[in-house]
Parts: sequence; structure tokens; C-alpha cells
Amino acid sequence: MTERANERMIRLTSRPTEPLAAMVVDVLRDAGIRSVLTGQFTAGFRAEAPGWVSINVFECDREAAEKVLTQIQPGEDASVDWSKVDVGFPIDD
Repeated sequence: MTERANERMIRLTSRPTEPLAAMVVDVLRDAGIRSVLTGQFTAGFRAEAPGWVSINVFECDREAAEKVLTQIQPGEDASVDWSKVDVGFPIDD
């Protein structure tokens, strides 16, 4: 039996698609935090209440995982200066 066999997992955050959620899981893994995805099978449904993919971590890792999450998410003051972004040219039909 593993050390964490009786430990509870909690939802850390969620993303609208599996690829976006998988990126968060990869960053957490690189930080040494084990996490799992749930809801990925219903995330792509086009229904009245589309699902999201949840990222779950062990309860004891919650604080460290939240710290990692704040490092990869832009803050409220993060904005894009679109005057400095090359968006290319429109495509003629």
C-alpha cells in the first residue's frame, strides 16, 4: 500500500479542454506534484451544459499546487499591448 493510499484528492482547477488541462498537469508534474484529470470524456460535448476537465491533486499538495498555478496564470494586471503584436494580414476571399 502506498503512502498516499488513504489521502483524499481535491479539485485544484479546471480547463475547458483536455489539451489545456494536460498542460497544467505537465507543469505540476515538473514541479513534483502528482495530479490527475477528470471529466475529459465529456469536455468536448456540445450540449446545454458542456463539461470542463478538472485537475485534481492530493490534499497535502494543494498549497504547493496553487503556488505553481499562480506562476503559470497571468495576473489580473496582465494585458496584451496589441499595438506591438504582429497579427498578420487579412486573407482575401
